[in-house]
Amino acid sequence: MEKKNQEEEEQIVTPWEVTAEKGGKIDYDKLIDKFGCQRLDQSLVDRVARLTGRLPHVFLRRGVFFAHRDFSDILDAYERGEKFYLYTGRGPSSEALHLGHLVPFMFTKYLQDAFKVPLVIQLTDDEKCMWKNLSVEESQRLARENAKDIIACGFDISRTFIFSDFDYVGGSFYKNMVKIAKCVTYNKVVGIFGFTGEDHIGKVSFPPVQAAPSFPSSFPHLFSGKDSLRCLIPCAIDQDPYFRMTRDVAPRLGYHKPALIESSFFPALQGETGKMSASDPNSATYVTDSAKDIKNKVNRYAFSGGQDSIENHRKYGANLEVDIPIKYLGFFLEDDAELEHIRTEYGAGRMLTGEVKKRLIEVLTELVERHRRARAAVTDEMVDAFMAARPLPNMFS
Repeated sequence: MEKKNQEEEEQIVTPWEVTAEKGGKIDYDKLIDKFGCQRLDQSLVDRVARLTGRLPHVFLRRGVFFAHRDFSDILDAYERGEKFYLYTGRGPSSEALHLGHLVPFMFTKYLQDAFKVPLVIQLTDDEKCMWKNLSVEESQRLARENAKDIIACGFDISRTFIFSDFDYVGGSFYKNMVKIAKCVTYNKVVGIFGFTGEDHIGKVSFPPVQAAPSFPSSFPHLFSGKDSLRCLIPCAIDQDPYFRMTRDVAPRLGYHKPALIESSFFPALQGETGKMSASDPNSATYVTDSAKDIKNKVNRYAFSGGQDSIENHRKYGANLEVDIPIKYLGFFLEDDAELEHIRTEYGAGRMLTGEVKKRLIEVLTELVERHRRARAAVTDEMVDAFMAARPLPNMFS
C-alpha cells in the first residue's frame, strides 16, 4: 500500500497529462533523466547567437527551452552549410488559445527567421477527435480557428506550410505512417505511452501520424529528392514520447533522427504544479481576454511569493521560486535589465507584490492586444493559402 501511494504521488508527464508530485512542482532534472534527453547549456545558446548573428530569443536566454536531443548536430550541419526544416504542431481542442499555447509558436517563428528555414505545422484534429470526444466536423472547425492564431504569430508564408491531418494525410505521408507503424510493436507503444486495454484502437494507431512529419519525404511538394534533410522539432517536453519512438525508427527507414529542442511548461496562475488547463479559464490568460479580464485574473489568481504582511515582506522579501508573476515576466518581459531589477527589488522586499502584478498586467495586456490585432487581420483566404499544398518559393533563402 505504501508503495502504491508513493507511485500515485509521483509526477506524471505524458502528452495528455501533466501533474507534479503532491505539493510540489515539476522536477525537470528528473524528466531529463527519465526521458534521456540533454540539458541545453549556455555553450549551445552562445553558438546559436554566433551562427545567426542575432541575440538569442528570450526563451533561450532564460532557459524556457531547457532540453534537447541532437540540437548540436543540427548546428553542426548548419555550420557546414546544410539546411534543415522545422516541424511543430497544435492539437486543436479549444477555440481560444492561452498564452502557454503561444510559447512554442513564438519560439518557432524566431528559429524560422534566424536560420531562414522552412516550417511545417501539423494540426492534429484527428487526435483531438479521438481524445476529446469531439466530432470530426468540430475538430476540423477548431483546427481552422487555431490556424488563425498561429498565423497571427507572424510566420512567413513563403516558408510555412500548415496542414490538418484530416485534410492532408494520404499519399507519401500515409506511406511513412505505415512504415513507422510496422517498426513499432504493440508492447513498445504501450511501454512508451501507457495505453491500457480500455483505450480504443484509434489512440494506439495515432503515434505514427505525429511521427511522420519528422521525415522530409512526407512532404513531396516541399522536399522531393531531399530525403537527407534534417528536421528540428521545437515543442514542450510532454511531447517527447512521440519523438523517442520516432528517433528509434528513423535509422531503420533511412532517415536522420529528428532533433528536438524542448520547453518547460507555462505554469497555471495558481502555481507550478503542472501546465495551464484549458478546462479552467481562471488558470490561464487567453488571447481573447480583455484588459479587464487580464487585470482581474492576475490580481485575483496569480500565486504570490510575497509575505503575509507589508512589514514581513519588507523584512524577509518575496520567495521568487514560487512567485507566478515573476515567472510570467520571465517569459514575456523582453528587457533583461528590467527583469533583473524587479527580481532584485522584489526579492529584497523593496518592491511589493502589487507593484510586480501591475507590471505583469501591462506586459500581458500589450502582448494580448498585439496578438488580437494580428489575428483580426487573418482572413479565411489567408488560412487557405497557408494550408495549400504548394512549393515554398522562399524556402531556404
